[in-house]
Amino acid sequence: MIKFVEKLQGRKLIAVCGSDAETFLQNIVTCELEGLPEGEARFGALLAPQGKILFDFFIIRTAGKFILDVSADLFEEFIKRLMFYRLRAKVEIKSFAGHEYVFACWGEHPELKAGTIVADPRHASLGWRVYSNEMPEGEEASYKSHRISLGIPEGGLDFAYGGTFPHETLMDQFGGVDFAKGCYIGQEVVSRMQHRGTARKRAIKVSSDTPLPPTGTELKVGETPVGKLGSVEGNAGLALARLDRIQHGRKNGMDLKADDTVLEATLPDWVNFSWPEGS
Repeated sequence: MIKFVEKLQGRKLIAVCGSDAETFLQNIVTCELEGLPEGEARFGALLAPQGKILFDFFIIRTAGKFILDVSADLFEEFIKRLMFYRLRAKVEIKSFAGHEYVFACWGEHPELKAGTIVADPRHASLGWRVYSNEMPEGEEASYKSHRISLGIPEGGLDFAYGGTFPHETLMDQFGGVDFAKGCYIGQEVVSRMQHRGTARKRAIKVSSDTPLPPTGTELKVGETPVGKLGSVEGNAGLALARLDRIQHGRKNGMDLKADDTVLEATLPDWVNFSWPEGS
């Protein structure tokens, strides 16, 4: 098996340490931190009280601290939000400078002289996140294409921060939300969506015989808007779309289109939900 690697631009690391670090984070984020071993990662989010994603991140437990891998575009605002919730907790929140670069590696397990390697907790085929000052050996490849092929959405490309529920981004499917843990910010709304099955909009895979239009292009069935294109690479991409409206169009012989491009819409093969019955 070949080792594939890509240096990920636009990521920054935050360190959260102190005697109250685990309790502090456990009480505000969507993922379960109790029992997280050192050197392993979970994927989670910090939500608005209304249940929508403000920040998403990888969180890794290391000796004496947690490291959060977050979009660089959200870095300053995320630290401000964490400081807002800190109150009297014995916690220090700061930029982490121990590793200069973030890499995505898949295929064969990466090897390093120095750094941190964690399995991507969202899907086994995504491979590993590598935090290091040196690039792991491997054939350079497109992580974006790899991610699209698996149907894994990414914030800022496939959904808007502040306007999207975790279920819509498949966080309920790949372990980004723990429905058995105690309270966290936005839990009531997310739990209600889970128990009532009210997530009508989902991230899906789309493809065409021709190159797809750019990210942000509106999807329609007839004249009815159903969603928008997200990540695009050649003839394949992801979209955030209303499943019920797409299925209704299918049952009535109507194409899903982005501009004039006819799309085929499919669900990632690892999700545990299906297309709605439609009408």
